[in-house]
Formats: sequence, C-alpha cells, structure tokens
Amino acid sequence: MNTAPGRATAVAHPNIALSKYWGKRDFGHNLPAVPSLSVTLAGMATTTTVVFDPALATDAFTLGGQPAKEGDLRRVTSLLDRVRAAASLTTRANVLSSNDFPTAAGLASSASAFAALALAATSAAGLAWDGAQCSDLARKSSVSAARSVFGGFVELRDGHPGDEDLAAASVAPADHFPLRVLVAVTREGPKSTLSTEGMLHTQRTSPFYPPWVETAPALFARVRAAVLAGDLPTLGVAAEESALRMHAAAIAACPGLIYWAGATVEVIEEVKRLRAAGLPAWFTIDAGPHVKVLTTPEREDDVALALAAVPGVKRTIRTRPGGPAILVPEATP
Repeated sequence: MNTAPGRATAVAHPNIALSKYWGKRDFGHNLPAVPSLSVTLAGMATTTTVVFDPALATDAFTLGGQPAKEGDLRRVTSLLDRVRAAASLTTRANVLSSNDFPTAAGLASSASAFAALALAATSAAGLAWDGAQCSDLARKSSVSAARSVFGGFVELRDGHPGDEDLAAASVAPADHFPLRVLVAVTREGPKSTLSTEGMLHTQRTSPFYPPWVETAPALFARVRAAVLAGDLPTLGVAAEESALRMHAAAIAACPGLIYWAGATVEVIEEVKRLRAAGLPAWFTIDAGPHVKVLTTPEREDDVALALAAVPGVKRTIRTRPGGPAILVPEATP
C-alpha cells in the first residue's frame, strides 16, 4: 500500500459552451443528456495545489484562502477517493485552490476547479494519467470540467447506456481561427441556484426539457461544423439559439429558474444593436447572469467599449481561446 506523500500544482481555465450542456442521463455516472462543444478561455484561471500528507486525519479544502463549505469538501473528497483507489493510496490530502475570477457565478468556476484538481491530484498521487483519463475523472465531479482539461475547442458527447467512462476530446486548437470572447459581468457574488441543482430541477419539472434534449444534438452539429469551418457568423447564430433554448427550458420549470439579471437583457439588446450596425457580435449565456460576447480581434475594442457602457454592467473581462490544464512548478494558490 502506497502511503508516501506527494505534491503537485495545476492551473486550468474555465470554458464556455457554444452548444450547451444542460441535464443528465437517468442511468447514473454523471453523464450529460446532450452533447456539447466549448471553447477554453485564456484570461481566467484556477490554480490548485494538492498535498498528500500522512499527518492529516481527513481531507482539507481551502478555496480563496477560506475553508470550503461542507458540500464543496465532499465533492473534492469524492474525486480524491477515486484517485486514492487508483493509486492504492490511503493518505489524506490538503487542497488549496484559488480563482482569479468570480466563483459560482456562471463563469464555469467548477469546470476549471475540477479540471485543475484532477490533474494536480493524479500527479501528486504518482499517476501518469493522460488527458482523456483526467477528463473522465473531472467529469465524474463536474461534467463541464471534462472540457476544461483540454485547450481550444472541445467536445463532449452525450452519455449512452452502459457508459461509465466518458472523456471530452479536442475539436480544434486555440489558434484555429481568430476569436475573442468578452464577458460582461452583470452581478457580483454567487448565483442563488447552482447549475447541478438547476438542471435537475429543470429536468424534473420543465415541459420544455424533453424538446431541449431532442433538439440539442442538431444545434451541437451546427456549432461543430461552424467551428471546423472557422465561420464565426454561423457559429454565433447557432450559439445564441443553444443558449436561449437552454434558458427557455430552465425558465419554464416549476418554479421557473431565471438566472438573468436586468442587465443581462440589456446586454443582449446591445449585442443585437451592434450587429445591426455591422459589428460582428453574438452572445451566449451559461447558468448565470453574465453575458459572453463572441467577436473578432479587429472589433474587440469597439465591442468592449459598447458593452462597458450598458447600464448595469459592472465590468468586462477580455478573453480568447486558451490552452489546456497544465502542471506548474511550486506555484502557490
């Protein structure tokens, strides 16, 4: 039995789904009900250090310098238990993690968090796992985290009966075509309903959930084809459709889930005005109030200036397609 302590630090980036994932299969193993395709974002990152320490009686998890909530610790311990089983390790671990962007606010912090944790934990445990194995490990804790293990444009198919392992896969590298993603932050602080709870509630109570599951694969195919073709206008139109259909299903739940703030709608309207004026701008929204706007490098400044002027926008974050989760030497979160 291996009881030697180990240490590793990993950095991972959040991703935004251009074709959305919303809902899980009923047959377990944390499998998505629909396929999704995302872009991993440079400009925002989670840094996580895992230290296996024989002196610890239980796992410890610190997020942003504060002890994590009990539910978050349970999710971290669940991933660590899978790593310990694979490595024949009994040692408990201390996990130190920090985000340089808002946590639990609809900016995919769980995606980057569990991608970084999967990579750091397996390395600290002495497991030489490849990207697919780390992606599957991360997915078992957070479906979207499977995609943040990889850089650029990444796909994750829907779960099939009999699946236990399911990893994301690269579709195209970060530099496949010129793209900028501007995040209009419309509310500070965490959202009231987390994504896991929200999608389960949608699945159980929304009359629009079955049509969502039925139509999402075709939207995914359109998004994938547009990414491969480097066709931003076609990609933007399909991404908007995917986002609005996902939110329509959530809003139609009982009671309805409205993740948007008032400024969310104002930003959507501003994006439409920009496009009508000839600027390349298309929106997408994950389970939160913030709006992500797709544009080109040439018009990034113009679009960013317009978004910053929308009433209710707190600030904007400039991002672009980024790289995969990586191990870093002796970093401190």
